[in-house]
Amino acid sequence: MRHEIIDASQLELTDKVVSIKRVTKVTKGGNTMRFTALVVVGDMNGHVGVGLGKAKEIPEAIRKGKEDATKKLVTVVRDENNSIPHDNLGKFGSASVLLKRSPEGTGIIAGGPARAVVELAGIKNIRTKSLGSNNKQNVVLATIAGLAGLVSPEDVAKKRGKSVDEIMA
Repeated sequence: MRHEIIDASQLELTDKVVSIKRVTKVTKGGNTMRFTALVVVGDMNGHVGVGLGKAKEIPEAIRKGKEDATKKLVTVVRDENNSIPHDNLGKFGSASVLLKRSPEGTGIIAGGPARAVVELAGIKNIRTKSLGSNNKQNVVLATIAGLAGLVSPEDVAKKRGKSVDEIMA
C-alpha cells in the first residue's frame, strides 16, 4: 500500500464511524471498560483514510480515531465517470474486497464497512464484494488496500513509455 504525505489541513474532511466496540480488561482488581472506535475520514474527492481510537469514553475514542485516520490518508485514482479505472482485489488479513468498475448510473453497490470507505473516497459508481472474513476492521482495511493499489492509465503509459491510446487498445 502506497502512502503519500498529504497535508490534511488543506482538505475538508468528513468522518464516518464504522464501529464502536466495548472492550473489557479483566484484572484482579476488577474489570476496566474501554471503547474502540473505527473511523473513516475522506474529502469526497479522492482522499480517504482509516483510523482506530481507544479511550475510556466514546467521544474521546472517536476523536482519537479521527486523528489517526487523518495521518493515514491515501489518494484514490478515479476515472471520468467517478468509478475506478480497473477492477482490483484488496486484501488485509483474511478479508478480501473485490472492487469492480461500473458505468455511470450504477451507484454504490457495497456492504456497510466497504460502503463507508468508497463513499468518502468520492467514488459514485462501483460494485464491491466482501470475500472471506466479515470482520469490519479488516474489511475496511482491505478496501483501503484495494483503492490504494489502483493505477491510472496515464501512470501505466508513462511507466511503459507508450501513449494512453496504445495501452487502452
